[in-house]
Amino acid sequence: MEIRKLKEDDFNQWLSLWEESCFHQIDRKVTNSTWQRICDSNNPINGLCAVSDDGTMLGIIHFVVHNTTGYIESSAYMQDIFVVKEHRRKGIAVALLKELENIGKKEKWIKIYWLAEKNNDAAQNLYKNIAVQLDFSLHILPL
Repeated sequence: MEIRKLKEDDFNQWLSLWEESCFHQIDRKVTNSTWQRICDSNNPINGLCAVSDDGTMLGIIHFVVHNTTGYIESSAYMQDIFVVKEHRRKGIAVALLKELENIGKKEKWIKIYWLAEKNNDAAQNLYKNIAVQLDFSLHILPL
């Protein structure tokens, strides 16, 4: 298995995983815009994928690198991580997170952070051994 940056000719395989990972119907304009942002090196949205030896995409991770207050160094917000159902529990999500961590260390980010639903047991079990859980609540002001 290889973990690598998503590239433009990955679209069809990425689309399949993207659509499967979304909890609700995503407008095609949003999907296309997301893909364009991932492929634009001038955009802070990035993506990695896990690919099998035969070229099949097994998982994806999307992240946003940004400046923040309180630190000089950048932070990364891991927005999405998804592994194809039949390939879960094989270490693919851990490998994706490890590669993201390696990139962060190389680029000298201060931290990587993300949100996870409290009732998503699989995600909670994965993350409890990787990161520190903070006791914050999320508030959204819809515009």
